[in-house]
Amino acid sequence: MGFRSEEMCLAQLFLQSGSAYDCISELGEMGLVEFRDLNPSVSSFQRRFVSEIKRCEEMERILGKRSLLNILLEVELSEVAKNKEKLQRNLLELTEYTHMLRITHTFMHSRSRVTLGPQYEEFPSLETESVTGCTSMQRLGAKLGFISGLIQRVKVEAFERMLWRVCKGYTILSYAEVDESLADLDTGEINKNVVFLISFWGDQIGQKVQKICDCYHCHLYPHPETDEERADVMDSLRTRIHDLQNVLHRTEDYLKQVLHKASESAHSWVLQVKKMKAIYHILNLCSFDVTNKCLIAEVWCPVSDLANLRRTLEEGSRKGDATVPSFVNRIPSSDTPPTLLRSNKFTSGFQSIVEAYGVGDYREASPAPYTIITFPFLFAVMFGDLGHGSVMTLFALWMVLTEKDHKRRRPGNQVWTTFFDGRYIILMMGLFSIYTGLIYNDCFSKSLNIFGSAWSVKAMFTNATSLQQEVNETLQTNALLTLDPNVSGVFSGPYPLGIDPIWNMAVNRLTFLNSYKMKMSVIIGVIHMSFGVVLSVFNHLHFRQKFKIYLLFLPELLFLLCLFGYLVFMIFYKWLAFSVRDSQLAPSILIHFINMFLMQESATTPLYPGQVCVLVVALLSVPVLLFGRPLYLYWLHHGGKSLGVHRGYERVRRVSEEDLSPSVVHDEEEGLSDSGGPREVKFDFGDVFLHQAIHTIEYCLGCVSNTASYLRLWALSLAHAQLSEVLWAMVMRLGLRMSSRLGVLFLVPVFSVFALLTISILLVMEGLSAFLHALRLHWVEFQNKFYSGTGVKFAPFDFSLLPSVFEQDGLL
Repeated sequence: MGFRSEEMCLAQLFLQSGSAYDCISELGEMGLVEFRDLNPSVSSFQRRFVSEIKRCEEMERILGKRSLLNILLEVELSEVAKNKEKLQRNLLELTEYTHMLRITHTFMHSRSRVTLGPQYEEFPSLETESVTGCTSMQRLGAKLGFISGLIQRVKVEAFERMLWRVCKGYTILSYAEVDESLADLDTGEINKNVVFLISFWGDQIGQKVQKICDCYHCHLYPHPETDEERADVMDSLRTRIHDLQNVLHRTEDYLKQVLHKASESAHSWVLQVKKMKAIYHILNLCSFDVTNKCLIAEVWCPVSDLANLRRTLEEGSRKGDATVPSFVNRIPSSDTPPTLLRSNKFTSGFQSIVEAYGVGDYREASPAPYTIITFPFLFAVMFGDLGHGSVMTLFALWMVLTEKDHKRRRPGNQVWTTFFDGRYIILMMGLFSIYTGLIYNDCFSKSLNIFGSAWSVKAMFTNATSLQQEVNETLQTNALLTLDPNVSGVFSGPYPLGIDPIWNMAVNRLTFLNSYKMKMSVIIGVIHMSFGVVLSVFNHLHFRQKFKIYLLFLPELLFLLCLFGYLVFMIFYKWLAFSVRDSQLAPSILIHFINMFLMQESATTPLYPGQVCVLVVALLSVPVLLFGRPLYLYWLHHGGKSLGVHRGYERVRRVSEEDLSPSVVHDEEEGLSDSGGPREVKFDFGDVFLHQAIHTIEYCLGCVSNTASYLRLWALSLAHAQLSEVLWAMVMRLGLRMSSRLGVLFLVPVFSVFALLTISILLVMEGLSAFLHALRLHWVEFQNKFYSGTGVKFAPFDFSLLPSVFEQDGLL
């Protein structure tokens, strides 16, 4: 991560038509350049590679929306699926035929006629004549026939009534239910079926029965005439069913193997299609030369990556077997380049915090490197607790150590993803919270007596012989004991690290911490804002805008330091100039600061004579800040001599590829051309003055409001400490006070509740509150002093940034 964005240049790529696809593909793998659209006036539907993009979109639709069977080898697998369906249908028919033969065999040989359904035998005049030995139907030439098959169980009653009404009793119907439930391949439903056998006289009756069976969608099968024929058919059916089952089993194994093999490469297929679509989209941004043999593209590229860009084009030309290699040529441009700030997994989170406010201008000083330290520190000032910081650090350390495993897993919900992406931010916040917790000497609302307290009560009792008796009498007669530091030996010196642990027992602890943390918040706030103003100098020097140092930076810094910097000075001066013995004579800083603004003499002696001079300097800096820049630009526009050379950004001369030195150009505010001559630029003094007036008012009033805004460090720090103390007193102390044997068992649920409330309230909710307040302090109070955040982020053509269709549609 750099302190400002990288230097960019505009370059032209000359790509041969035969190798353009391969060159763009190589650039996508490297992610070096951002392409510009050279056909802005051409509609998206009229560009050269629209048909290729549509084919890629159709392939994306096939891969992303249809079932896995159609994704993988669609033609081949569809044929195999059709064959499998035919085999299943044949197997079903053979199975039904087997059931039919088995059940109808009982119909033909059963004399008891025990069936589930009724049998109709009302044939007219079927008695055998004694002379001829034939029935009347046989003398008429009628022949006995059979029709057998299967019908669904729900259709049997209607089928039976239809036979009786149409055939007028010239049929015999026998039926029985099949024990096995069979699947309907057309609907996929499991149905109960009934085997029936219909006996009839005459061909006309048989035709009527056939039509009725067709009407009720009966599955008809031929009925054997003899037992020998029936046995042969049964043996043949068993053999065919066995063979079909083997074929179906092998077909399913084949389908599983093909699908498994294809599913392994499905993800790569999706990425490949997306890459193809992205390449054709980039090709649509290019323009053709007059011969239509060369594509011309314009790209933004970091100057440091120009050598890699040339090597990438050479590799693409080699893969495309181009006779003429593709090459790059830098060109000058007056357009503002995009902003590129490289980051790694540690700095990317802090860079995201800055860019959430706005992307920095080209070559503008970046606050991200400083945010790595200042952001977790300000968070820790509000969250300072040794115990809570340790828990947060352990959680972040676990995420950091197991980050490879979490990246390989399927992405979880958005909350977990947010925590995981900010794992290094949480780690830094936890470490700084441990540090501020040591300074506050606060660990789960308790103090740690590591070095021993510097306060002693022994020196307040003069008679050493009766010290114990005098102490006991004092404690019995007084609820509170005041430790006077004026008494020799009571206070031996400051605590080596942080706040003395004796303050945890003091009744005026909150008053002491209020004063300490409020002054600390003001000191940190003024230093933080002053650092932001100082960083603006680096922008002025880099862009060679020397006049802004005198007309913007110095008035801003003097106004801030002469008012609120002087307030910080008074805090330190009061700490150093007044000892314990004369502390009653020390003036109130707040009253003294207000009287200095009102030009009134306070009742107490001022800190030193002549301190009103700082107020005069602060007031004089306001008109300089208000009128200085507009008047200078007005004078400069009318022929005045500029203060140094001004630069907005660097332009590149049209030179050979070996000469990459930049040429300096003037800032637009000077009204000069690239060659140094005057440029015809419309200058509106009123507009410039209006913008400067808004900036002056915003800055002067902002210094007051921003300084007060840093008091949130004091407020949230006290709130966090008080919540921690209340949670300890109302939960944990209840379990520790029990002295019976059941106290240990009672301590387990008490500690569970304490841990749950600590994590949910003090770590999550209070942590989120401190995070948001630290974010506001950086965005509003710090970054607006030098960071405009109105740039455009560098968006390289990079295949690694392409989203996966599997992640979007949830197919994996």
